[in-house]
Amino acid sequence: MRVVLIGPPGVGKGTQASQLKALLGVPHVSTGDFLREAVQAGTPLGRRVKGFVESGQLVPDDVMGELIAQRLSRPDARAGFVLDGFPRTLEQVGILDAVLARLGVVLDRVFVFTAPEAEIVRRLAGRRTCPHCGAVFHVDSRPPRSAGVCDACGSALVQRADDAEDVIRQRLKVYAEQTMPVIAAYGERGVVQEVDGSGEPQAVFARLQTGLAEA
Repeated sequence: MRVVLIGPPGVGKGTQASQLKALLGVPHVSTGDFLREAVQAGTPLGRRVKGFVESGQLVPDDVMGELIAQRLSRPDARAGFVLDGFPRTLEQVGILDAVLARLGVVLDRVFVFTAPEAEIVRRLAGRRTCPHCGAVFHVDSRPPRSAGVCDACGSALVQRADDAEDVIRQRLKVYAEQTMPVIAAYGERGVVQEVDGSGEPQAVFARLQTGLAEA
């Protein structure tokens, strides 16, 4: 099974991808993860990526295409994959098409997760992280035992800069502008399945499993 997960920031794609990986027995291919992996490995391609990552610039599409081609060519991805974070633009759809054509495979399904904007803003704006140990909390759904203090190590919790409400709304605007055309393009191929991302993760996963059964 070869699937792509699409959805706005904060909709829960990462959580669902982890569960889907276990269910299908295929790798979860996250663009953020394999970018970091390439940099740490110090390969020629990783060294090219490092400059972009460290400067905060977007990695060019042609470089991303090479990375994805390398990752999807590994033995663990032969039976399928859960791709998260790519493609995000129409140009990247073409790149992924070319990679899959070289591998002689096609996408089975593109799952599009949705949730009301107010819910996404609530989820992200309420998130607090520990800069020391990486633990994640939420002011409403997973508050620390002591307000503003990490349960694990006692460090002061912080709000990430990209979790500020104005930044979240800008990220959602960019998503709509760039990614909605991607959804439309895949919709024309008849592979899109929408999944309601509202509610608890297990309820969302149950809807995702229903979508898989229909794929």
